[in-house]
Amino acid sequence: MRKNISKVYLYIGLVFAITFLLSVAIGAVFIPPSELLPLLLGKLQGIENAEMYSSILFKIRLPHSILIVLTGAALGGSGATYQGLFRNPLADPYLIGVASGAGLGAVFAMSANWPDSILGFFAIPIAAFLGSTLTVFLVYQLAKVGKVVPASTLILAGVAVSSFASALTSFLMLRSTTELYRALSWLMGGGTMSGWNPVLAVLPYIVLGLAFLLTSGHTLNVLQFGDDQAHNLGLHVERAKLGLILAASLTTAAAVSFSGIIGFVGLIVPHIIRILWGADYRHSIPLSIIGGAIVLLAADVLARVIIAPQVLPIGIITALAGAPFFLWVLKNARNHAFV
Repeated sequence: MRKNISKVYLYIGLVFAITFLLSVAIGAVFIPPSELLPLLLGKLQGIENAEMYSSILFKIRLPHSILIVLTGAALGGSGATYQGLFRNPLADPYLIGVASGAGLGAVFAMSANWPDSILGFFAIPIAAFLGSTLTVFLVYQLAKVGKVVPASTLILAGVAVSSFASALTSFLMLRSTTELYRALSWLMGGGTMSGWNPVLAVLPYIVLGLAFLLTSGHTLNVLQFGDDQAHNLGLHVERAKLGLILAASLTTAAAVSFSGIIGFVGLIVPHIIRILWGADYRHSIPLSIIGGAIVLLAADVLARVIIAPQVLPIGIITALAGAPFFLWVLKNARNHAFV
């Protein structure tokens, strides 16, 4: 089994490397893959249009692709965690209000007409992050029954708070018609910002969050036996649940704060990983992290080429692919128990 899983990591790593190279090569100006490695190594001699390629690569493509990788990894890892935590194949990183809270915060910032300064540049992602984290905190507090947070109550509280936040978002969009197109683009996953600043801003949050999730595989495996059995095995169930919810939600919040709302990645990737390689969360979480990055890189490439030179919001691509898959999962979930 260990040899087989090692091969899986090798193959999925190769797919990731290929997809990443395509992501930095394809765009309005195509950079030949044979010249990417010399450019990355700083060897500009002998490359035609080397200065232009270098500027595009290091100032635009590379930071953009790295931000896409971080976002996809955050969604994939958080999705696997939520599906294991709730023991439900239909769970995703937005289940308890991260998306609706981020959308409300972002649209509020857009309607506020922030000044053109460093504060104004980061106003939307900061507001999105605060909105999503406050929403998760509110949902968790509303779902508490004494010192216990039942999964079903948490989901219902998430639905209620998400609906309320979405209604406020729609109200703000109607009140700020000048920002309507910008808000719609962000809500469809078209809010990915360029340059290295967004990468540096989200990197510590996503890395720390994913590091925590990567060490939680055994905890999630134990939780699959049910709360009572997990407690009998020595696990502090409520503390473990709280840590997993916070890590997964804050990681997702950091990702969507700059990239916008990108749906279905956190749903379909962990589900495919579990179908192909089983439900051992010691492996499904890292594989979902890599798989999420691969899927979002591929979606980003498609978003650039389908109606080039115009770039589609990535959320449109993931929704077109993810919605049919979601219906398939929903149909099968009625006939099979989640394992």
